[in-house]
Amino acid sequence: MNRLSLICAATMVAAGIVASFAASAADDVIPRKIIFGNPEKSQPLISPDGSKIAFSAPVNGVMNVWVSPANNIAAAKPVTQEKVRPIRIYAWAANGTHLLYAQDQGGDENFHIYAVDLAKNTTKDLTPYPKTQADLIGTTYTRPDEVMIGLNNRDEKWHDAWIINVVSGQGRMVQKNEGFARFIPDNKFDVRFGSKPTPDGGQEILRLEGGAWKKFTTIPGDDSLTTQPLFFTGDDKALYMIDSRGRDKSALTLVDAASGAEKVIGESAKADVASTIADPVSNKVLAYAAEYERTEWTAIDPALNADFAFLKNQIPGEWNLLSQTKDNNLWTLRIDNVTEPVKFALYDRKARKVTTLFSARPKLEGAPLANMHARVIKARDGLELVSYLTLPKGSDPDGNGVPDKALPMVLNVHGGPWARDSFGYNPEHQWLANRGYAVLSVNFRASTGFGKAFANAGDKEWAGKMHDDLLDAVDWAVASKIAQKDKVAIYGGSYGGYATLVGLTFTPTTFACGVDIVGPSNLATLLGSIPPYWASFLDNLKRRVGDPTTPEGAKLLKDRSPLFRADKIQRPLLIAQGANDPRVKQAESDQIVKAMTQKKLPVTYVLYKDEGHGFARPENRISFYAISEGFLSPCLGGRFEPIGKDFEGSSVAVPTGAEHIPGLKEALAGR
Repeated sequence: MNRLSLICAATMVAAGIVASFAASAADDVIPRKIIFGNPEKSQPLISPDGSKIAFSAPVNGVMNVWVSPANNIAAAKPVTQEKVRPIRIYAWAANGTHLLYAQDQGGDENFHIYAVDLAKNTTKDLTPYPKTQADLIGTTYTRPDEVMIGLNNRDEKWHDAWIINVVSGQGRMVQKNEGFARFIPDNKFDVRFGSKPTPDGGQEILRLEGGAWKKFTTIPGDDSLTTQPLFFTGDDKALYMIDSRGRDKSALTLVDAASGAEKVIGESAKADVASTIADPVSNKVLAYAAEYERTEWTAIDPALNADFAFLKNQIPGEWNLLSQTKDNNLWTLRIDNVTEPVKFALYDRKARKVTTLFSARPKLEGAPLANMHARVIKARDGLELVSYLTLPKGSDPDGNGVPDKALPMVLNVHGGPWARDSFGYNPEHQWLANRGYAVLSVNFRASTGFGKAFANAGDKEWAGKMHDDLLDAVDWAVASKIAQKDKVAIYGGSYGGYATLVGLTFTPTTFACGVDIVGPSNLATLLGSIPPYWASFLDNLKRRVGDPTTPEGAKLLKDRSPLFRADKIQRPLLIAQGANDPRVKQAESDQIVKAMTQKKLPVTYVLYKDEGHGFARPENRISFYAISEGFLSPCLGGRFEPIGKDFEGSSVAVPTGAEHIPGLKEALAGR
């Protein structure tokens, strides 16, 4: 959606933690609830006219959207009434009188889009169709009372384009989808382009002319992760793209919508162009960012050089733009200083003034948060793996990123795998470092942002060279005296969960233990059970993971599936799953748990009946981290905050293996 995650050796009273850590010591245990519970406030978005700010904050423990005058956050009032599941996606409609938000049920990802009329204090479901997923295609100041939404209510595989009035709720289908991955409308909401998948995993871009689709250009499979159309210029004559064709690193380009002539607007030698800042009305791109170790902004419009210089002087850490007024004078910013809780600010460009709006987690102020170090690790074949290391506070007196003695370590593997880890405040890094572990996150091959050669180097390398990269990073950490060789855990979600299962089955003595969160165990059943609306991505999955329709591909998928090596597992394993996960079905966890129990191999299986691909409800998150902490402590020797009341309100169930984590059975019985 556009415009619009035992018994304690140390004693502490979890319920009696002081409100801040003003006088904290480096070894103070930071309560899980402060790290992983609801933020007090988050994600401020300025209204188009600059008069109001929308942000998320809890109402009776559930994150809802609040609105305040821009100059008085304290006067905010909630404008949504969700009572079970947090609102995580919201945006202003272009008219500034309505707010849009997306919500699913229990993590099933069948999102509906709602419009809140702020004047009338009413909410409309703009997409009231059962078993349908709505996807916001765009908003435009040209038609401020309307939105373009993709809906798969006609055919679950394909999202038709609809225009829906946010005031009346009335809508109509304007473009039937017959095999398109996406539609690209102009600023009048006329569908001008569409992209269709090609057998090599690429995309064919088609232009709609006189009611007929005609070929415009092709994105080869090699470029499919690193090339995509963005949006039209305000005059609808040209289209911005991120494009890696004919080069390795994606550049920002401008394409004439009639002739197809293309020119490069921005580029980086080390990384793909990752994001842009555009004028809200003209859509002219004013600046772009590329991210190698850290994000670097480059101004295209010289006027922004002064803004960037001012913000660099005022903000010591990283910042990113969350929202802009229609006149582009007011920006809301997310400010990340790594060792402080994330803050949010309002930037007035004309007045050259940054005003802090609020901290996401003020109870973390003064807490012993640890620094993060960017490191580039060489893989065995020479690829550079941009990685991020966090060490426990006080373990690195000279601040050089090497502890005074080697530590137990958690290798935290990102999901995707077509995503990346980044520099900044990371709650899991802070939690694990606070418990006494070094934490390492590695951008292994297939991660995005580092050019198409790096992304494509992961093709058909699941449990192959992608896993070798993780092993090379562990070897680097051991050789650098950061990690203890026999005290390294592997941990991750989605692809990271798969990597955990690979670690414990393909290299069964490398890791001391593993935590798998919603990770697939059988690549063939993973590809055979993808959501119907992923049909346009299936050729890409076949290209990059393996093709189950060919004998060679079917063999590869089986050979790279941890399920068929479950008998090799020698180290403790914790598996966590959402019952409603549409991407990695519950069967992926069920089947490896069954294989292990049949072999009488110990495994702890945690299941949430009201979650999907990850745990959105804070009660569930906190219960999961409590269990994970209790699992890691006897494995690696780190500290463990007692579970206490951390299961309250959670749907947590442990169908298998509660006895393997000290204190877990008692906590489940006593909730």
